[in-house]
Amino acid sequence: MYKKQFEIRWSDVDANGHLANSAYTNFMSHARMSFFSEQGFSMAEIMKYNVGPVVFYEHMYYFKESFIGTPITVTIEVSGLSEDGMLFMFEHNFYNHKGENLAYCEMQGAWIDLKTRKLTALPAPLLELAHKFPKSDSFKVLTKEDTRKHGVRPKPMAM
Repeated sequence: MYKKQFEIRWSDVDANGHLANSAYTNFMSHARMSFFSEQGFSMAEIMKYNVGPVVFYEHMYYFKESFIGTPITVTIEVSGLSEDGMLFMFEHNFYNHKGENLAYCEMQGAWIDLKTRKLTALPAPLLELAHKFPKSDSFKVLTKEDTRKHGVRPKPMAM
């Protein structure tokens, strides 16, 4: 399990005085990029291959409030990866300084080719690194069908 610690800042709270929804997303994103970097996927490294990560969805579940000035820990467990490395899934948990679980998030994403703007498999050197990611107990090999498991599809706006 990967862990990243943060302190809740003034800019992270909402009008209710607790950690804002957008701050959870920002903390997860920062934690993921730190995780990727520590796994050999630094921004400089992935740019060599002209790929970048994209988020398909983040499903959040909130359990307990957290307030300004308090430390929180964001964890990451890799719960899915496609055979070609194109698709990935993470489980995030948020904990306060007492170890209480504040929130949980399942996120799914993929890699895109930054020139064609299309989904792409990981280049061989990055795929080799991805296969070494620490995995959760619920880890599964992802397929394209997993990207539609919730049945949500785009709908054009009625004119």
